[in-house]
Amino acid sequence: MARDHFLPGLLEAAGNGNGTGAAGADAHAGAGTGARAGALGTGADAAWNAARAAGTAAGAVVPRLVAATDVDPAAAARLAALAPGARTAAGLTDLLALHRPDAVYVATPNHAHRPAVATAAAAGAAVLCEKPLAADLADAERLVAACRRAGTLAATAYDQRFHPAHRAARAVVASGALGTVTAVRITYCCWLPPAWSPDGRPYDNWRADPARAGGGAALDLAPHGLDLAGVLLGGDDVAALTALVQHRVHPYPVDDGAVLAGRTGGGVLVCLHVAYNTPDTLPRRRLEVVGTHGQLTADDTLGQDAGGTLWLTAARTAERVPVPFDPHASPFAVQVREFSAAVAAVRAGTPVERAWPWPLRRDLALHRLLLEALSRARATAPRTVAPAPAPAPVAAPSTVEEGRR
Repeated sequence: MARDHFLPGLLEAAGNGNGTGAAGADAHAGAGTGARAGALGTGADAAWNAARAAGTAAGAVVPRLVAATDVDPAAAARLAALAPGARTAAGLTDLLALHRPDAVYVATPNHAHRPAVATAAAAGAAVLCEKPLAADLADAERLVAACRRAGTLAATAYDQRFHPAHRAARAVVASGALGTVTAVRITYCCWLPPAWSPDGRPYDNWRADPARAGGGAALDLAPHGLDLAGVLLGGDDVAALTALVQHRVHPYPVDDGAVLAGRTGGGVLVCLHVAYNTPDTLPRRRLEVVGTHGQLTADDTLGQDAGGTLWLTAARTAERVPVPFDPHASPFAVQVREFSAAVAAVRAGTPVERAWPWPLRRDLALHRLLLEALSRARATAPRTVAPAPAPAPVAAPSTVEEGRR
């Protein structure tokens, strides 16, 4: 079938969408040496492995890990061993006082985000904090207020914005080639058994503990979808949201699956399916952006690893062609590199809002929307754990969201 007339130029534009965004372009212009960074919580393992790999890229600006701390000293030592010269610290206060990092990466369970971020920001360090912002809304609001008072660069670690496939998808959307975008559909699921623990470390599954996590699959996985939808649509964020949650397979007290339906301020419908009850061997990670002239479909791009596929289907001809992107760059690596560049740019005098174009107030608005939708859903959700045996457990995941921290 003949290639649709708009595809050649469109695919070229998508291929050019793999570089840095507003933050990276600005920051790289004046940055050279990466930030001196501290890490709190060993969810930073994956990020620093990725950053080390990113350091081989031409012109890369990556942080230098100077100290790590964790409730498990052995885990902190393993993290510090990833970087030559990095030390362990007795706690965050010790890390800040003795090592004076330019930036701190907070990768702890959700309930510990607010005190850690507030302490680091008050010490003058830039902060990259894992999502969600906090386990509850009050803590999230206090976290954002503390960063505002400190006046430092603070960001939520939404690494999916940085996946080269998602950047290529954003370039296609921005080109107008999809016509009027009508819907974004995201499936982001995994298998999280009750006995899961990070990397097999000998403590319990905090992700299934409402006091530490604040919720289950919905609060863990849906934030990425809400953030990514707005990024793909050029800042047209979800403004209305409803949810249904399930307690279907696993006996823990948090939800193991959810469907969320929303609408952006511009009228695009957004549908998210997230779950802890989908075996990892099944197809479980897909992104679709639907328009009146075409549709983008990405498979296996949601997650911490590089790769996956991105296809564009033209409505007029039904032709389906691959959209090019860098299959080797992990979203973790790009995120760490760009945050380090933004830290360097702010230190050189660039205003925070120009160095990092995703303010915490925007992340807080999405977090509030999600928590309110989940609160309504939980009030009416039946507990219908299936009496039949659950699918056989699979190997503990290491490349998707639940493999962190």
